[in-house]
Amino acid sequence: MTETKPHPGWTLAIDYGPLVVFFLGVKFGGVFAATGLFMIAIVLALLISKFKLGRVSPMLGLSAILVVGFGGLTLYFHDIRFIQHKPTVIYLLLGGLLMAGWLMGRPLLKYVLEAGYDGLTDKGWMILSRNWAWFFIAMAAINEILVFYLTPEMWITVKVWGGIALSFLFALANVPVMTKHGFGDTPTVVPPEG
Repeated sequence: MTETKPHPGWTLAIDYGPLVVFFLGVKFGGVFAATGLFMIAIVLALLISKFKLGRVSPMLGLSAILVVGFGGLTLYFHDIRFIQHKPTVIYLLLGGLLMAGWLMGRPLLKYVLEAGYDGLTDKGWMILSRNWAWFFIAMAAINEILVFYLTPEMWITVKVWGGIALSFLFALANVPVMTKHGFGDTPTVVPPEG
């Protein structure tokens, strides 16, 4: 029996669907309604990931725990600051884990993304882990600055769309480093002499 691979749209929907729900919830129902919808959407994303893809990524699991935790505090105390600081906590956790791994000579990013980065050398994984560690730490600082200076509605818009754009641009900026260190190389198969 052959295993069918899920449509890539599922992964996209699982990764970005809850954020889109949050953004639309703010636009049409306000921050607190959006927080409740965000919590429901992330739990649904977990369930869809488990049953449609057969697994839940560590990033999605961590995000879900923090969204439900910080979202619950936001709703219970009726204070948006909890949900605004959730990204900072995620970014610092990810940045700290990647940086600790890099300092110990263990590219932790490799264990999460290895299947998608065929051919990347160990040195490439180390560089990529270090780069993303600094990126996440910078994103934590940026989030705190945005929380301090922007209205909640402006923060949400910048957080959702600006965060996605910055992550995409940073990933693109790392492509030359990855290609320099073997990403996309296919091993040459030498036929046996006969």
